[in-house]
Amino acid sequence: MSGANRIAGKGRLTPARTARFTFDGKSYTALEGDTVASALLANGIHLVGRSFKYHRPRGILSAGAEEPNALLDISRDSARRQPNVRASVQEVFDGMKAQSQNRWPSLAFDVGGVNNLMSPFFAAGFYYKTFMWPKAAWKNIYEPFIRRAAGLGVAPTEEDPDHYAGRYAHCDVLVVGAGIAGLSAALAAAETGAKVILCDEQPEAGGSLRFDTSVKIDGVEGYDWAQDVVAKLKSMDNVEVLTRTTAFGYYNHNFIGLAERVTDHLAKPGRHLPRERLWQVRAKRVIMATGAIERHMVFPNNDRPGIMLASAARTYLNHYGVAVGARIGVYTAHDSAYEAAFDLKRAGVSVAAIVDSRAHPGEAVLAEAKRLGIEVLTDYAVIDTSGKLRIASMTVARNGSRGSRKIAIDALLVSAGWTPSVHLFSQSRGKLKFDTEKQRFLPGTYVQDCLSVGACNGTDGLQAAIEESLAAGELMARAAGASGEGGKILLQAEQAFEWTGGMIGAAEGAGPDTNAKAFVDFQHDVCAKDIRLAVREGMHSIEHIKRFTTNGMASDQGKLSNMHGLAIAAEMLNKDIPKVGLTTFRAPYTPVTYGTLISHSRGSLFDPARKTPMHAWEEAHGAIFEDVGNWKRAWFYPRAGETMHQAVNRECRTAREVAGVFDASTLGKIEVVGPDAAQFLNLLYTNAWDTLKPGRCRYGIMTREDGFVYDDGVVGRLANDRFHVTTTTGGAPRVLQHMEDYLQTEFPHLKVWLTSTTEQWAVIAVQGPKAREIVEPLVEGQDLSDEAFPHMSVAECKVCGVPARLFRVSFTGEVGYEINVPADYGQSVLEAVWARAEPMGACAYGTETMHVLRAEKGYIIVGQDTDGTVTPDDAGLSWAVSKKKTDFVGIRGLKRPDLVKEGRKQLVGLVTRDPKVVLEEGAQVVADPNEPKPMTMLGHVTSAYWSENLGRSIAFALVAGGRERMGKTLYVPMPDKTIAVEVTDLVFFDKEGGRING
Repeated sequence: MSGANRIAGKGRLTPARTARFTFDGKSYTALEGDTVASALLANGIHLVGRSFKYHRPRGILSAGAEEPNALLDISRDSARRQPNVRASVQEVFDGMKAQSQNRWPSLAFDVGGVNNLMSPFFAAGFYYKTFMWPKAAWKNIYEPFIRRAAGLGVAPTEEDPDHYAGRYAHCDVLVVGAGIAGLSAALAAAETGAKVILCDEQPEAGGSLRFDTSVKIDGVEGYDWAQDVVAKLKSMDNVEVLTRTTAFGYYNHNFIGLAERVTDHLAKPGRHLPRERLWQVRAKRVIMATGAIERHMVFPNNDRPGIMLASAARTYLNHYGVAVGARIGVYTAHDSAYEAAFDLKRAGVSVAAIVDSRAHPGEAVLAEAKRLGIEVLTDYAVIDTSGKLRIASMTVARNGSRGSRKIAIDALLVSAGWTPSVHLFSQSRGKLKFDTEKQRFLPGTYVQDCLSVGACNGTDGLQAAIEESLAAGELMARAAGASGEGGKILLQAEQAFEWTGGMIGAAEGAGPDTNAKAFVDFQHDVCAKDIRLAVREGMHSIEHIKRFTTNGMASDQGKLSNMHGLAIAAEMLNKDIPKVGLTTFRAPYTPVTYGTLISHSRGSLFDPARKTPMHAWEEAHGAIFEDVGNWKRAWFYPRAGETMHQAVNRECRTAREVAGVFDASTLGKIEVVGPDAAQFLNLLYTNAWDTLKPGRCRYGIMTREDGFVYDDGVVGRLANDRFHVTTTTGGAPRVLQHMEDYLQTEFPHLKVWLTSTTEQWAVIAVQGPKAREIVEPLVEGQDLSDEAFPHMSVAECKVCGVPARLFRVSFTGEVGYEINVPADYGQSVLEAVWARAEPMGACAYGTETMHVLRAEKGYIIVGQDTDGTVTPDDAGLSWAVSKKKTDFVGIRGLKRPDLVKEGRKQLVGLVTRDPKVVLEEGAQVVADPNEPKPMTMLGHVTSAYWSENLGRSIAFALVAGGRERMGKTLYVPMPDKTIAVEVTDLVFFDKEGGRING
């Protein structure tokens, strides 16, 4: 056997399968399937850590995710180390190294324990009052000292060598929790043919059946029944069973986050396996069978190692075969703790006494205690404990009496009843209701498509929970659209005892005015007296009390402490618990590693690069790339010996004199389809679309509700019910979201479908005087003459034999064609275009040349020449706002007085007095360079370039009353000089616009 405290014949682990591990450098043996907590207890170790603030000795309190004390540093090697791992959850693997935290120089002798002696100075809120002066000392003295003195684990410094995975999943019914209720619900849902996902954070299904051996279902021991059900579910094609998987967050539209621990329990995980996997599940219906968490008792010195929840001791005995002590005491306000005493007694462990704060416990448990010879002290309280590094005795007294009695023990099991686990329900935005009789919160008003069943729903009777869960499983499956037969499952449960009782708050024996440390929140060292102090100091809201004391703010999310804190505050305020309020249950339910959330998004994939279908061709032709959002875009194409400016100047001349070839694939593209497509675009854009004929294009402006420019682009009408919408490169995702938002919330009556096609189409733009000559021989099925295919036309045809959408549009002011072909053909079509363009003297050009060419023609870029406060009129685009339309997004915003008043900043052109001086983008513009500081800023430069075609610099600027200042001189002050500029219109090249038509 592994460990002196293993009891022969108890537990479900196999003695022949062992694993070696170390704790604080000392080697121990565990059984395969042990958690670190059960393995340490098997080896007689209760002391596992020190508390956050007082550095008090702390032991294992629970056997589940609620564990606040036993947080360890777990490692395989120096690089694979993770702090703050719950010993009650982490499974032992061969070679594991476990290290205690928050102590120095050792766990048994921690210098930080002096904080316990100084605890009168560290009352709740002391930091708010103490570290106020001098202000500079906080960052340089107080904060570093506090961080060294307190805290939990130390973050790893080496790069994580493990890899993580993620999956998206959809299902009809997601069942969270694989206890009796969850298994029943999953079975009923699966029998209807519904697609079911069942998840549970434990390595095996069963929930409370792991410790409760008195339950039988259909004559089979409960735990064995659970394994049989899981085996059946796994054999069904429509069911996915996920163990070691925590549902950590419930978000909008039945979106659930699951964290699966894939290899944390393996000694030698395969290299192909991820360490953890993030499941992002969208479920039609959700069933929460998350059970309940046992509450501890609040009494003086209730935090000594050896004090633990009764259900935890029962789990360690019945599942792991470990006795948590040789002489046990029990302190309870609920019948369930009696069963822990009974199990231990039957296993040969001495039970010194059961101390029950109630005057009248259940008659059945009293009778069984008498039969087993266990002393029961009813209407008693534990008023103190003793022991340095482990509990040695408990002092008990009758409630209201001054006399006391000391009882020697080496473990104390506690239970104040059970708190339904309503965290996920609350995260779903459901509203809780309060069960006054049993002093607990239960699911009340549902907001999403979900149901709670079993203990988390307050259903106490075992048979009632099973019947409720079976009905819920079938109900939710049917609601999700399942049409299978189902409905034939009947389960009969037997249970040794029906539980009664439960309380919240400090034990009566402690008294409301005691100065003893009766801990409510173990991890943050919050005592009952701290809650009372907070109320005395004027904190009447539970949210204020929480922040003043830090109760419930530890990594356990207040699973054990919240209800006690509420009850004590309510007692002090003389209010009912619901009237005090309820703190927020935030995701994640239990801590989730960054690796799980980030998955592959690290290193080079942290900000993934998006490459166009022609990226390889551009690389081969010497392109230098720039990052535009996530896209890698060809910036310029330098030839041997050329600087960037020389290359851009050459590209600008060539595009105007011959032609230029440009990769425009990154433009956002959205397919808007449906009988109401034109009406929808009418509502989204400022100009009209019902008048646009198929085969034609139009430039459109999109504004927000406030009237400011949101995005722009060319829209082509392919058919009466189909539009090809283009957006700015950076605006594609937000424009699609903007459209979806309005379609779903404001215009749901319109029959329209939106599809992002940005990556479906590769786009090759050919611009310049010889553009038609280059493109025409490659096009099949479309006449490119000016009469048949004028500027702002679109046609579906073939280019190089490939189905294409051909646009005649221009962002340079020259004759221009944009060839849209399926992405897989992008490079081959580009090569064909280049084979014609290069011999004619054309060039490939990049985004920098594109910027210069468009600025020469006065074309704006939304996001560069606009800043979120620019209206269409400010940008000189009032012609694109329909005067006839009665409604579109932003129409009311555009009528606001501030948006039509005189003196608004307007987009204008600037030319410098010295043509060789190029302005800096972002530079401020003023009217009087000699004005005393602070100077009156008229606006700023939005775009500025050297124009080789014009032989001078050009710029755009947003200037107050800009159009009224045409021809006037303004100034741009710089650190070393002041630059004189003249205000012009936006068009610098080919003002008549004849070149666009050839």
